[in-house]
Amino acid sequence: MLGPKAYEPNRDIYSPNRNIAPISSEINESEKLIVGGCQLSELAKTYGTPLYVFDELSLRTACKTYIDSLNKHYPGDSLPLYASKANSSLAICALIASEGFGLDAVSEGELLTALKGGVKGENIVFHGNNKSHDELNFAYKNNVTIVIDNHHDIELLKIIASEKKPAKLMLRFTPGIECHTHEYIRTGHLDSKFGFDPDDVKSVLEELKTYDWAKLTGLHAHIGSQIFEVQPHIDLAGVMADTLKLAKEIGHSIVDLNLGGGLGIKYVQEDNPPSIEEWVEVVSKAVVKACGERNLDLPRLMCEPGRSLVANSGLTIYQIGAKKVVPGIRTYLSVDGGMSDNPRPITYQSLYSACLVDKPLNLNLEKVTIAGKHCESGDVLLKDFYLPSCESGDFLAVFGTGAYNYSMSSNYNRIPRPATVIVGEGCVELTQRRELPEDLLQLDVLPDRFITKN
Repeated sequence: MLGPKAYEPNRDIYSPNRNIAPISSEINESEKLIVGGCQLSELAKTYGTPLYVFDELSLRTACKTYIDSLNKHYPGDSLPLYASKANSSLAICALIASEGFGLDAVSEGELLTALKGGVKGENIVFHGNNKSHDELNFAYKNNVTIVIDNHHDIELLKIIASEKKPAKLMLRFTPGIECHTHEYIRTGHLDSKFGFDPDDVKSVLEELKTYDWAKLTGLHAHIGSQIFEVQPHIDLAGVMADTLKLAKEIGHSIVDLNLGGGLGIKYVQEDNPPSIEEWVEVVSKAVVKACGERNLDLPRLMCEPGRSLVANSGLTIYQIGAKKVVPGIRTYLSVDGGMSDNPRPITYQSLYSACLVDKPLNLNLEKVTIAGKHCESGDVLLKDFYLPSCESGDFLAVFGTGAYNYSMSSNYNRIPRPATVIVGEGCVELTQRRELPEDLLQLDVLPDRFITKN
């Protein structure tokens, strides 16, 4: 739960992942919450609710901090890649590209969005454990680096790629490192659907060396998401350097080492993630040390931040509607959104922080449960949460929703998706329009024989 201290100027303005609210958040003279110089309740009235709001300052600051930290702590070349699965849109892709980021994508839709948003194909890597022929062909034609995840990728690329234009490849393998994170987002251990097993890496490297159409330029591993520990990434650097040495001995010209992402963020007051610079410094020093111990030239260092770039840059505004009091048990406040615009609480039991946008201070608190409007009893955004006394029509801001909210949203119960705006220096711009109920019918096809004739 947010309190007055959340808006004081002694926040970590250089590492947005360590703040619950966007770094431009402040309370105006009327004690109303402002982000990016815009009063949130006025945004809600103008654009409707639910409404995704992005703070441009937070997002650009996170980008700059990654790049500045890599330049400061890593003596070789580097390229941070935005993990666009966190939130893919033309506006976000254009913004991160303008800050010098590349991007990682996992579908043709994400690739298309990145390319149309201005990210160059040579700065994109294409992931996925079951890439289709069409997706691989699209990536290949657009000079995207393809991350080989399994033998299926290799067999399809045999048909697609040509020795006249070798496919630029990166090999993904499971490093056998586990993190203390949610079971569903732990991807670095051996029992994972992603990447080659360690015992298969040598034979795959040898196989790829025999193909004229294959140009292996990098290695990739990823150990999880929402990670607060740094030791696993130190361990990962050693495993990656061992594999880099093996690949070079086999004859591959490896220039890129991609250690994935996974840096956690602050969703609630108890969370204490490393800062962006701390994470980058640990990873950089670990790679330098591991390569030095194996007499390897420093590769270009890649990392794939997603959540730590966009989550704390975003928030969602809801309007409170119905109120139900179960005497002696619970008070429910229902909002005009829920699991269709934020499926993380019902999926991962994720926790969030929130406040009333026109009563942001922690005064006269009452314990309530914020329920979504969907036809599921588990559609609860905030359980047993303390808010000032509120009533129907008040606006609620839920923080940290910039990642995995829009990208995992749905039309469950035929609920249209919210609009998205980006704010900065008192200006607001629409970046995704609100879906309308009639939009949900665009892909429906009604067979003639189903039409009732009068």
